[in-house]
Amino acid sequence: MHFSHDPSGTTQTMMSVDEARERILACFAPLTPRRTPLLDALGLVLAEPIIARESIPPFTNSAMDGYAVRASDTRGACPDRPAELRVIGEAPAGTPSPRWFIDEAIPLRIESGMAIRIMTGAVLPPGADAVVRFEDTDESDTPSTSRSRGVVRVRREITTGENVRHAGEDILAGSIVFEPGTVLGPAHLGLLASLGYSWVLVHPRPRIAILATGDEVVPIDWPLEPGQIRNSNSTVLAALVHQTGGIPKLVGIAADREEDVARHLQYTHDADLILTSGGVSQGDYDRIKEFLRARGRFEIWQVRIKPGKPMAFGFVADTPVLALPGNPVAAVVAFLQFARPAILRLLGRADLEPIRVRARLTKPVENRGRRRHFVRALLHRRSGELWVTPVPQQGSGILSSLVHGNCLAVIPEEWSEAPVGSEVTVELYDPSIAAAIFAAES
Repeated sequence: MHFSHDPSGTTQTMMSVDEARERILACFAPLTPRRTPLLDALGLVLAEPIIARESIPPFTNSAMDGYAVRASDTRGACPDRPAELRVIGEAPAGTPSPRWFIDEAIPLRIESGMAIRIMTGAVLPPGADAVVRFEDTDESDTPSTSRSRGVVRVRREITTGENVRHAGEDILAGSIVFEPGTVLGPAHLGLLASLGYSWVLVHPRPRIAILATGDEVVPIDWPLEPGQIRNSNSTVLAALVHQTGGIPKLVGIAADREEDVARHLQYTHDADLILTSGGVSQGDYDRIKEFLRARGRFEIWQVRIKPGKPMAFGFVADTPVLALPGNPVAAVVAFLQFARPAILRLLGRADLEPIRVRARLTKPVENRGRRRHFVRALLHRRSGELWVTPVPQQGSGILSSLVHGNCLAVIPEEWSEAPVGSEVTVELYDPSIAAAIFAAES
């Protein structure tokens, strides 16, 4: 790699990516927890400890369809010399005790030489300590109902506890099942349901208002006139918000006039964060920064990031505003570096950082201007080693460069060039990408 200096000193007045992220995140805290229906809590962060109200399973039961027996009665059993047991009843699932059909006067207990036909999930009868599967008996030879079968022949020796699920073997009543801060996945919801929790206290999904700006920007379904572009930024930002776990709310397109920006921001009163795109550069018609200066609080102006140097952070009333660049790729890169961790913090998440790996460049990358360069690239694995290849077109307006890649190769700001073979940090767009790359070689 080659190191550069900045003779003009202009980048010294800019804020580093890390400092900008730190200052932005300092303005965010997890949203106040709410009780939420269980199915709506998928992906959310638990805000209370979960205590087991009962054991799982609540009673000792059969893990198989078969016969409840005493394991000692099957000692030495084999196909040529099966153990013969008297069938005294049946135990269907969902009933508190077996049904006796030979002699109702027999005590509710299996004694030596007895068996009870039992279904998966049924309460294990008193006296039984194992379940032998139907497949290991002569049941498969002459299938019949329990009432017509007085004797069962067991063809193999089984051990104590075999095919038995003991009470509390999964969860014991009174134990702490989940701590606050747990991110609830499908299995967590299933366990909560089994414990009787239909509502849980979680940090809610943040509402993220998204505003595009610019006289040249029109809705995506409008026919284009000369000089116009469709509003792709709001769509990609809304998708990123949704992917991160927030609730996107599109509030339209504001023209390059402060009064129009103010009119659109009226629709963001219930937002936890406002994202804007465009209007933060140094052009004559870039109004977001002037609006923040005049009617809000202005915090950040320029960051040593490429693409995405022109951005701003501030507040309108008490709502934070993250003003992203207008160029689509720059808007996405700035979202990933600053908006995504802010949304995750609102969600109560502790894992604010993207998945990062180290990989070697297959092509050289120039990095003029002493800014941290996020290069759209394709990460792949070859001969057990990770390699990253920059996509051909790196312009900040070329949205397809994000489609053709699967990661951002990060070139440090002090490097003026990253040569072939140099090892760099790589940030993955999505966790699923890591699983695909490490599962197979390309």
